[in-house]
Amino acid sequence: MKKIVPILIFLISLISYSQVSTIPAIPNATDEVTIKFDATGTGLEGYTGDVYAHTGATVNGTKWQNVIGSWGVNSSQPQLTRSTTNPNEYTLLITPSIYSFYSINTTDTITELSFVFRSADANTQTSDIFTPIYEEGLNITITNPTNNQPFVLNETIAINAESSIDANLEILVNTISQQTANNTKNISTNYTFTSTGNHIIKATATSTSETKETQISVFVKSPTQNQNIPEGAKKGITINTDNSVTFVLEAPYKTDVFLLGDFNNWQLQELYQLKRDISNPDLFWITLTNLDIDTEFAYQYFIDFEIKIADPYSEKILDPWTDQYIKEGNYPNLKPYPTYLTEGYVSTFKINEQDYAWEVSEFTKPSQDNLIIYELHIRDFTESDSYNEALTKLDYLQSLGINAIELMPINEFEGADSWGYNPALYMALDKAYGTKNDFKKFVDECHKRGIAVLADVVFNHSYGQSPLLQMYWDSSNNKPAADNPWYNQNSNFVDNTSAHWGYDFNHESSYTTSFFKDVLSYWMNEYKIDGFRFDFTKGLSNTLYYGTDNWASAYDADRIAILKNYADHVWSNNPTNKPYVIFEHLAENSEETELANYGIMLWGNLNHNYNQNTLGFSSGADISWISYQQRSWNNPNVVGYMESHDEERLMYNNLQYGNSNTTYNVKNLNTALSRQELAGLFFFTIPGPKMIWQFGELGYDISINDPGRIDRKPILWEYFDDSHRKQVYNTWATLIEFKKQYPEVFNTTDYSLNVGSLTKSIVLKHSSMDVVIIGNFDIVSKEISIPFTKTGAWYEYFTGEEKNLSITTENITLKPGEYKMYSTEKLLDPRGGTDLDDSDEDGVVDSMDLCPNTLIGTKVNDTGCPVFSLPTNNFTIEATGETCPNKNNG
Repeated sequence: MKKIVPILIFLISLISYSQVSTIPAIPNATDEVTIKFDATGTGLEGYTGDVYAHTGATVNGTKWQNVIGSWGVNSSQPQLTRSTTNPNEYTLLITPSIYSFYSINTTDTITELSFVFRSADANTQTSDIFTPIYEEGLNITITNPTNNQPFVLNETIAINAESSIDANLEILVNTISQQTANNTKNISTNYTFTSTGNHIIKATATSTSETKETQISVFVKSPTQNQNIPEGAKKGITINTDNSVTFVLEAPYKTDVFLLGDFNNWQLQELYQLKRDISNPDLFWITLTNLDIDTEFAYQYFIDFEIKIADPYSEKILDPWTDQYIKEGNYPNLKPYPTYLTEGYVSTFKINEQDYAWEVSEFTKPSQDNLIIYELHIRDFTESDSYNEALTKLDYLQSLGINAIELMPINEFEGADSWGYNPALYMALDKAYGTKNDFKKFVDECHKRGIAVLADVVFNHSYGQSPLLQMYWDSSNNKPAADNPWYNQNSNFVDNTSAHWGYDFNHESSYTTSFFKDVLSYWMNEYKIDGFRFDFTKGLSNTLYYGTDNWASAYDADRIAILKNYADHVWSNNPTNKPYVIFEHLAENSEETELANYGIMLWGNLNHNYNQNTLGFSSGADISWISYQQRSWNNPNVVGYMESHDEERLMYNNLQYGNSNTTYNVKNLNTALSRQELAGLFFFTIPGPKMIWQFGELGYDISINDPGRIDRKPILWEYFDDSHRKQVYNTWATLIEFKKQYPEVFNTTDYSLNVGSLTKSIVLKHSSMDVVIIGNFDIVSKEISIPFTKTGAWYEYFTGEEKNLSITTENITLKPGEYKMYSTEKLLDPRGGTDLDDSDEDGVVDSMDLCPNTLIGTKVNDTGCPVFSLPTNNFTIEATGETCPNKNNG
């Protein structure tokens, strides 16, 4: 449909047999038409507010033309009139004609009207509804019953048909005539069904010059049969060795389940009724044979003759609302949606699906305590929103030195453009970024470069498109039904409104934990995912939190047990090469300590603290909480980060709010960038895993709120061509390589931090080498005492300075933004490893131009300004706005 689908869609796909009807029953484009809408069985059932129509027409074969007004704008879209006798019935008058109402040229052909009925706030809506418009002349329609309507054995029903002009009419059931009437527009008869299964009802109209006919299929119910499920069949679909396909749906408390799909033209048929497993009555199953192995089939489950859903275990779905917005080329040859045959998400499968040939069959994961994770959102990392383009950036990331990529959610989410935290299907890869084999290729190429791949998973909540929600939905109260096996009825387990998202999963239910364990296993086994970042894990609890603890941070033993259970399941997939488990928990330290000591990594948000340092403000400048020892944890399981997808970008704040004086201004771009180098030095060198948000290594400076928090952001790869921005990249890459090549010292347990003020120091001690790091985040020069650990030779990496100490204390004055790293062993550039390396690719070896340091040389003149001795072909003069202390001596 021609509208932008809201990210948060509270839409439940129920089937309704008389949702929309018209007066007249056979309208043409020149008629005045009354649209009658019955909200029963839709998300609008029981809704008490105003209801509006988002409406257009199919003109000359093109759907959703001449749409009236804009989505969600009540002043421009037609309002329906609620019945005074039935609050779920509405009418909309289209007058004086369809042509006039939609402003369509009378020379055009209109074949149907299109509707989405919505609430006044646009948060609740129906699916797309299409009403046929007929050509003038003879036409006939069956007004009762409706297509696919179910009945019970021996039930008597009224069959009604209507023609557009007087004609000779006839009603037939299963080819046998039941009633005739001459020279009339209406015909009716009663009929009693004496056998189960499908019955074809046909109506014909004959005038002097032509005959028109129409037919529908209705279904007479038969009891569900009980039979043991085939051995080896799993939930979802199982393709058997003989190319038959077994479908298994878990549907507690349900009575009847049918399979609808391409293989039966989306018709209710007795042959496609699922059996109930004897040993586990929650499971319904059916096996189909003789399917074309090279055809992709679409299907849904039809439950209790009321609800159509996609398979909760879908590996791929078709979306009638947003597939059209997938960028060209990302999903070639996408199967068309079965328009007019069904509604809502549909699942697909193909027996002879093209396998991916893995080049890396067994990947050895990097050490957990030495992870450098790169958080990445495919949409905002590539112009094409694709895994295929992301592949072309892996060399860039490998050169940066990261050894893990954490992808924001890539399972099927609602809408076509999203951060992904509005999940719909948990095993289906969202098609917006590419095909299954595209993603497998991406994972494989990462593994070839020694890079692990982690998936961000959202188990706290979902929205209205989840089939687990749709199966058990209280439409009158617009919330999960009381008997829903997977969801809590009350989604608001805390009273902090910023912690409310969608509908809340019940993780104390065995149905929920079993489902999500299947999800985790699927991603590890199908895509060789190396681990998971679990979103908002403090929400995986049924404990109610109110008042002063409305963010649910207090210790909760039940929550701890739930989370350990999930972690154990992930680890059991590969006990010898354990997948990573990372929680975004953000609860009180007693709870996080227990999880960390259990082996789980936890997000450590130091955004504010690091930004206070880069800004040059002493308040909040303490970064010690990035240390697992400061938290009293046994294991280095803090995934510390300066930025994630959730926080404002450091460089944006630097440029907007940085501190300054007459000679030093953090708001100056190059100065702000140099402070990102300094921040990196006091980030990567602290023991424990670390995480970077994409493009932080280039000083990305577009606000998270520009234009909106979750909106698309500019993809500025040209930043890499800016020498000052690339210097941040080079410095961070150097520090990352030190951490990777010398893990014994940069992940030592024997370390101390003096990082509470703007002048900071780190001491790392190990039998192989000691390292001392100092830096000045202030905007004025500051004296600092270097805490050397021993006498003897010390080497400063960035300048090449060498010291031979007879005492262990030495005071030094550091200029604003200046930093130094001393070690007891001489360190060469870890990205090259020799004096001839040229890590900044400027044509001059690092030993000559002292790359990557850009802050200060080893010598200063009498004014305190740096003096460099460089080859004549290796410098340019650039005015940055900064001045030396003596303005007469540049």
